Amino acid sequence: MCDDKTGSAGRKQILVLGSLNIDLVQRVPRIPRPGETLKGESLQIYAGGKGANQACAAALLGGNAGLAGMLGRDTFAQRLLDELERAGVNSTAVGRAGAASGTATIFVLPNGENSIVISPGANAEVSESFALQTVDSLETGDYLLCQLETPIDAVAAAMKAAYEKGVVTILDPAPAHDLPDELFRSTSILTPNQTEAGFLIGSTEPVETMQDAGRAARTLQARGAATVVVKMGEQGCFVANGTDTKEISGFCVQAVDTTAAGDTFNAALAVGLAEGSALFAAIRFAQAAAALSVTRPGAIPSMPRRSEVEAFLASCDSRA
Repeated sequence: MCDDKTGSAGRKQILVLGSLNIDLVQRVPRIPRPGETLKGESLQIYAGGKGANQACAAALLGGNAGLAGMLGRDTFAQRLLDELERAGVNSTAVGRAGAASGTATIFVLPNGENSIVISPGANAEVSESFALQTVDSLETGDYLLCQLETPIDAVAAAMKAAYEKGVVTILDPAPAHDLPDELFRSTSILTPNQTEAGFLIGSTEPVETMQDAGRAARTLQARGAATVVVKMGEQGCFVANGTDTKEISGFCVQAVDTTAAGDTFNAALAVGLAEGSALFAAIRFAQAAAALSVTRPGAIPSMPRRSEVEAFLASCDSRA
């Protein structure tokens, strides 16, 4: 439940257009080799999908959050809807498709890192017309969060329509995918992680250093993204905002499971900005929320409430 929310994003709407998945999670000692059968721990089943993750995280942090996406007509669908309701997400824009609900198979390693295989299912049936319809309710100054687990044509159409009406558009380019230039030009804030930033600039390797992140950020800005935030894990973030650049240090925590850390970051960033925080302050709030999320297993179950993030930040400030 989310009865400990203390913040409010006021009238600003945060709409997430994205995927809904059931996450099938197993902790494993390592990734199995081809043809190998590897013994893991007991299977755990969670509600997830990058769209649902971001919407739930935003709501739990005090945002006026809604989700647009597609579910199947199966037993997983109701479980996902129940999770959205518990988090306080407006799910009226979630439709039903003939395909099965999306799933994600997640292998979690002992150090908390993960490998994920997605089966899109109903998420693949998010159409351009559906996406355009969902952004009709947005007004200037509202927020649209998108990712790439739904068809990119639908994402691009929604981002362009929203951007042209003065909506702040935030794109999490995950999973990594080639992006058309028009999508870059419709992005207010682009938030790649190290792997995605490397991919988007044509590298086969992730960006490893803040210097590399800076070069990647400026390259992505040149393609049209107004602001680029490269998420560098424990190192923090490299931010390129117009002509201004800044390195923002991260938080050192004991990682248990990094699933949905990026989703938590994006949601918290939108909440902070919607409440009127300056960009760098909103990023620090987002980093704190993401840091807390990796200390717990699962996707939505790992996401912190508003009071937890504020207490964490206060504790960090007191030690500074």
